[in-house]
Amino acid sequence: MLAAPEGGAIRLAAVTLTAQKAGLFPGQTLADARALSPELAVHDHDPGGDAAALDALADWCRRYTPWAAPSGLENGGAAGLWLDISGCAHLFGGEAAMLDDLTGRLSRVGYTVRAGLADTTGAAWAAARFGRPAQAVSIIMAEGRHPEMLATLPVSALRLPPDTLDGLDRLGLRNIADLAALPRAGLARRFGELPARRLDQAFGQIDEPISPRAPAPVWRLRTAFPEALGREEDIAAAVRNLTEALCNRLARAERGARRLELCLYRVAGRVDTIEAGTSRASRDPDHLMRLLREQLDRLPEPPSSAPDPLSAAAEAMVETLTLAATGTEPLHMIQTGITTGLPNDYERDPDVLEQLVDRLSGRLGASNVRRFAARESHLPERVQASRPALADAPQKPAANPPDNPWKPALPRPPRLLTRPEPVEAVAPVPDDPPVMFRWRGHLHRITRAEGPERIAPEWWRTPDAAGGSTVLDDDTRDYYRVEDEDGRRFWLYRDGLYDRHRHADDPPRWYLHGFFG
Repeated sequence: MLAAPEGGAIRLAAVTLTAQKAGLFPGQTLADARALSPELAVHDHDPGGDAAALDALADWCRRYTPWAAPSGLENGGAAGLWLDISGCAHLFGGEAAMLDDLTGRLSRVGYTVRAGLADTTGAAWAAARFGRPAQAVSIIMAEGRHPEMLATLPVSALRLPPDTLDGLDRLGLRNIADLAALPRAGLARRFGELPARRLDQAFGQIDEPISPRAPAPVWRLRTAFPEALGREEDIAAAVRNLTEALCNRLARAERGARRLELCLYRVAGRVDTIEAGTSRASRDPDHLMRLLREQLDRLPEPPSSAPDPLSAAAEAMVETLTLAATGTEPLHMIQTGITTGLPNDYERDPDVLEQLVDRLSGRLGASNVRRFAARESHLPERVQASRPALADAPQKPAANPPDNPWKPALPRPPRLLTRPEPVEAVAPVPDDPPVMFRWRGHLHRITRAEGPERIAPEWWRTPDAAGGSTVLDDDTRDYYRVEDEDGRRFWLYRDGLYDRHRHADDPPRWYLHGFFG
């Protein structure tokens, strides 16, 4: 039994079938329940844990169909799962065989289960909970016969709230046929629009699609084994076969995988999910298998409550595998080059470098391997951004690259300081290039200078919350490329302009920002 505080008292939240026969029911106070059954075993109710367990069951049901979702927790501790098996039943020998396999596996791991199958979602829900005969584990409503089979079921099979069911019972409306015979307008005035909508959903007059926990991937392959696999070598070989088959399908469609999801369905009902990503689209089975194999080798031992190690090993065996490309991109068939396995292949085949990035991301974490991406800005601090290497695919250089309107026409130094450092500079005329500057205590006399290159603040950017400025500083910059007597070249800028609004005690300041060589 499960109990939780409610309304100033501790009440039963869920009861077993044996307890129901003893007169216990959800909502009953714990004191009354103990008076009826002193030996009652009670545990704290954990709704969050129940919801997580139901989500895990929904993931496990994806072995039968990708369209699986939890229907939620119900009063008394029951719970439900939605499965849309359209086009999937033939893989298991038909609808009846599929339901027998599903209910049998859930029963063997300790669940009490009933399954219903019908043309509509509402009819399937009613069949699972109110279908006859009551002792049957699976109830199948024959195709097209759900209206007549629903007519004999109680109105509680329509998923109506308790207060609505009480009102219908007081009026003597106990079967779905009685409710369906009433005028819809009068029914809506008395009980709202929900009863009529539930009727239409059950009879198929209104669609009620299932929203799966995860979008059903287009590129998904599944394999089930006559005998469960326990050896790591056998599991890896099966994964390799799935990977090659998936790459062949992607090749026919001229697409490549960016994200992969491998699910291992174990005998005890546990599902282990492995995800791998690539920095750009790939359908190389060797490369994709290496990414998956690294994750397979790091899978923890599945937890088990088996009484002995042999039983625990049997529960951890894998009986079904699914492999899906959850993210794909167009990838046309091209020849990238011929490699020999030598180190200089990195220069001849750029794919080798990308595959290295993928492997490092799998080992170190996707957020710890990064690449620089160009950003549209004239400010040197903002022309590039660091982002995860797998965040987007790097663009290959085109044969005739288009002109980039935001790319600076003037050269930029190959090395920038992390932060511009202040210098003391002397210029003969305020707006002229400096003739000398002092940086870190050393005086540099300038022999050549080019500039200025004026860069104004980016007025369209949102002001910084801390300082209220639109950029790192609000002043216009005049950049100069200068060379000193020793041939060293620097990138200096004057922060601010000489104008009538600037105070004489606050002249523009000079900074060193980078080096040309």
